[in-house]
Amino acid sequence: MGVKHYLFKKNIMSTYKLNVSQEHCPMTFVRTKIQLAKLSEGDILEVLVSEGEPLDNIPGSAVDQGYKVLSVSETETKGLHLIVIQK
Repeated sequence: MGVKHYLFKKNIMSTYKLNVSQEHCPMTFVRTKIQLAKLSEGDILEVLVSEGEPLDNIPGSAVDQGYKVLSVSETETKGLHLIVIQK
């Protein structure tokens, strides 16, 4: 009897951070899209945004581009929100 060996592909995901809280639309999503393009499949990008257009537009634009929005949450800093996107 021989020993069977199996090779499993290990999925290693990385998390990256992007702060666009001082940017204005459309640059907030342009910078987000550029960063997402650099990531590997399954990686996560945490995007810090201010209230208003970036918060309203980035999640929908990310979904339209084929990415998965995992969460949108308010941070402890008033007026700042965290959008978590998976490639």
